[in-house]
Order: sequence, then C-alpha cells, then structure tokens
Amino acid sequence: MANHLPLIDDDGEVRELTAENFTHFKPVTEVLPASLLKKLGVRGHQKTPTKERITIRLSAEVVTAFRATGKGWQTRMDAALRDWIQQHP
Repeated sequence: MANHLPLIDDDGEVRELTAENFTHFKPVTEVLPASLLKKLGVRGHQKTPTKERITIRLSAEVVTAFRATGKGWQTRMDAALRDWIQQHP
C-alpha cells in the first residue's frame, strides 16, 4: 500500500480515481459499525422488492394534503390507492 498515490493532493482536493483505486474500496456495510449504520439509516439490500418506483403527476392539492400529514405520507398515499382499488373492482 505504501506505493499507492494519496487520494488527496496538496490543495486538499481529491484526485481523479483510477479503476485500480476502486478495487481497494469496500462496501460501507463492511467498514462501519452496525450502530453507526443504523444512525445513518443505511439499509441492506431489499430481500424482495415490494414496491415499484414510478413517476406520476398529481394535483398540487392532493400532494399538499398528503404531505401535511407528516412523515410517511407516501405510504399513506399508497394505502389510500389500495383502498380505492378494493372499493372499485
């Protein structure tokens, strides 16, 4: 490792990384302690994807109303859509 170039130059700037540099990197989940990963909110791989990421355009009133309900508003919006599907087969 002593023969490797430092990642930061004299001005404090990170130099351009090479493909060889990346071979020495490890995933954050292997390097940081579990307690810090939990605080940072770093999650592992999803075992089974349960939701699909999409882009959707909604009226400002709908988005504002759901956001006003606080953290978890997207989950509540998903639940509302599920309810609608059940009531309108």
